[in-house]
Amino acid sequence: MLERRLGLAQATAINMIDMVGIGPFITLPMIITMMNGPYFLYAWLAGALLSFIDATVWSELGAAFPKAGGSYNFLKESYGANKAGGLMSFLFVWQTMIQAPLVIASAAIGFASYFSYLVPLNTLGTKAVSGTVVILIVLLLYRKIETIGKISMFLWIGVMLTILWIVAGGISHGNFLGPIKHMNDGLTVNYAFISAIGFASVKTVYSYLGYYNVCHLGSEIKNPTRNIPRSMFLSIIGISVLYLAMNISVTSVIPWDEAKDSEFVISLFMERLAGGTAAIIVTCLVLWVAFASLFSATLGYSRIPYAAAADGSFFKVFAKLHPTKQFPHISLLFLGALGFIFSLLFRLSDVISAILAMRILIQFIGQAVGLILLHKKRGKQFFPWKMSLYPVPAILAIILWAGILISTGWKMILGGIGVITIGALVYFIKAKRNGEWPFANSELLDDFK
Repeated sequence: MLERRLGLAQATAINMIDMVGIGPFITLPMIITMMNGPYFLYAWLAGALLSFIDATVWSELGAAFPKAGGSYNFLKESYGANKAGGLMSFLFVWQTMIQAPLVIASAAIGFASYFSYLVPLNTLGTKAVSGTVVILIVLLLYRKIETIGKISMFLWIGVMLTILWIVAGGISHGNFLGPIKHMNDGLTVNYAFISAIGFASVKTVYSYLGYYNVCHLGSEIKNPTRNIPRSMFLSIIGISVLYLAMNISVTSVIPWDEAKDSEFVISLFMERLAGGTAAIIVTCLVLWVAFASLFSATLGYSRIPYAAAADGSFFKVFAKLHPTKQFPHISLLFLGALGFIFSLLFRLSDVISAILAMRILIQFIGQAVGLILLHKKRGKQFFPWKMSLYPVPAILAIILWAGILISTGWKMILGGIGVITIGALVYFIKAKRNGEWPFANSELLDDFK
């Protein structure tokens, strides 16, 4: 039985270290390249806006169903546990078994890429570093949740110090407001700009992902109806401010047209400000941030297969808890092993797009639609936390996520649909064998109409 041991501070820290990761450091030059102008900051604002809107959906559902597994429970309850909810929740867990290791792999690959600033690596060396990082994360997570909460706070301190140092460096340089003053230079709001925002937002949204990690740990959060929503909004506000300040700081020292071509832009930034030793130190701190994010993400994802299996909707082996430490060790080991393999096989740019394309249809759009269905079925009074202006935020979330999905490209969209299709076939075979929806007998179906 999972225990409620994590308070608001720990929940917020877990969200924030999951959100930061290696993403903002390695995607910064990518985003500038896509926007191709000083107005690249708008892409970061767009990512923050989508995250904030989507967090209202997560908050209503997370406060109403504070259980391990997050979206698994949201989808099951929204679409009906004995109706389409069985299919939707199964598909979520199914795609999680692939996209969660992709998230783990992306952080590990990004870690290895930035590590090469310190020690030049060939292809084999890069893969060795990324694989080793995954192994270390699994070993570190192999312990009780209260210990993990303390580790999370320790890692969070390192994350905050890193970003604050970068911001302080830009302020001390004396041109901190320069990128803001010139962010509209050459800007024309036309189809090309809107398209660029869409493609760049794929990368910025990736850097914000994780604000909902607390929902996956719902069974381990104290006072969840209050702390789950608060931790998400605190995380998004805090990280948005830090991301914008960091981007402004870096481009106040390194012009945007030079920053877009730098693979190690943060290291170059600090080298210009304080020399080679400072550049090495900040690189080590960036690696700390990447490691912390991987720790938090793996922690949250390990609870999803466990929740589904404990509910009888997924393979039973994943429901096993460690006999003394009381955490889902089989789930952790499986996702870690697959993440290790993926870290050896894929490139980072492909992994980022694949992660989003695979998740948007079932998880983000699926549960926003599900929330609207749940409102119709149970009424507004059912929800302990209520979004303002319902259903406007939910509808906006659906529209914005659809736009991000299109921006990932048709190759990634078709890949995500392929994973969902295979998962649906597996579900229907299982449902036929077990007499579940839609193959339950007619009398049972009548009971749920």
